Amino acid sequence: MAAPTPGALQLHDARPFLDKALAHGAQRGILSAERLAAIHADAPKGMVQIARYFGSEFLRPELEKARDRMVNLISLYLLETTGGDLDAAAASLRDRSFLSHSKGGSDMLRRLIALPESSNFGLAAHGDAEVPMLALWSLRSHADYRAELERRTRIAEAMAAAQWLAERCGLDTDELEAAGADAEAVIRMGLAAQALGLPDDEWPTVPAFAQRVTALRKKKPAAPAPLRLPAGVHAAQRPALQAQVAAVQADLPRLLDAATPLATLLRPLGSFRARYFLLDDPLAEVDGYYRDLDEASQDAEPPAPASKTWDKAVQGHDDEHSLLTLFLCLAAGAPKKTLLTEKSAATLVRKVRKSGWQPQLAADFIQAHAPGLHRQDYIALWDGFVQDAEKILFSDMDYQMHDALSLLRRECSVAA
Repeated sequence: MAAPTPGALQLHDARPFLDKALAHGAQRGILSAERLAAIHADAPKGMVQIARYFGSEFLRPELEKARDRMVNLISLYLLETTGGDLDAAAASLRDRSFLSHSKGGSDMLRRLIALPESSNFGLAAHGDAEVPMLALWSLRSHADYRAELERRTRIAEAMAAAQWLAERCGLDTDELEAAGADAEAVIRMGLAAQALGLPDDEWPTVPAFAQRVTALRKKKPAAPAPLRLPAGVHAAQRPALQAQVAAVQADLPRLLDAATPLATLLRPLGSFRARYFLLDDPLAEVDGYYRDLDEASQDAEPPAPASKTWDKAVQGHDDEHSLLTLFLCLAAGAPKKTLLTEKSAATLVRKVRKSGWQPQLAADFIQAHAPGLHRQDYIALWDGFVQDAEKILFSDMDYQMHDALSLLRRECSVAA
């Protein structure tokens, strides 16, 4: 038969793959009449077993759904094991019991469900119940199965690579779960720590990381050398590590640039901390805070208090989210607020996109009115927000303002 010409209409066979394999096997003589009769005898038994597992075998709707599940499970198994070859599928139905094919499809889905759905260690520790997930996936297509298998396999590989990096530094999986660490963030931090020359026998804490970066900044280093994977990495884990190399390599220049406030990069809710997993060390952070106070106390003049203008604008709301809301309003030339409604947040985004903004106005306000002890921290907080937010606030692709409003909900104070 001649091959169809390009653009010619072709019939689409929407039957389940099991139906195609049975019809093909019967037509080609691969499945005898006796074998087909045995399959017809086994099918009702399989339907009852599946209906009982997912609900009740005494209700007609449950039995009908069980039939659909059984057909789909066997189709999944045949497609996966034969690659869609109808001759091989018919031979499999001839040589093995009908119910074993159904079990094969169920086992495939159980292995899929056992793979992590999220690369967050905290979420992976609390996987979904098997029966509801089997109920869902037993009616999904083979294409859906393959796509989900590929996605979950990549997640599992990333988590294994992250665990390997963490274990080299004495950090176990329980600690990653307790911290809710993302596998990708662990891998990025492991690669960055090696590039920055941090000790490879302990996982970096925030103070230790800040101290090392500060020391490197003082040396005014040249452009970072190309990243190398850690020695001893297993071949199976190399792709997951390699997938994060480009991102870390791109972040290193900014990290080592003294013009970028380090306090901004390392603030708990900032984008850098979300992408790089660092251990919190409250005692070390408190020591650092008091050390800074001691250094400040040696100055000739005590830090200036906040002005009345600052107190009136802030009204006691001096958390990061409220302050960023105030600074954004100042930069946009809008009335000073520390809390926005969803409607006023959208209005503010439209105003910024129409008229632009002047981040320096907020910086000048901080310099003139903020308490002297926290002035530099607030400027660093604002500078970090400006760097992270500018592309989103002025993005031509975000015409529905979804990304911009998500940014404000995450970084500023927006009432639900």
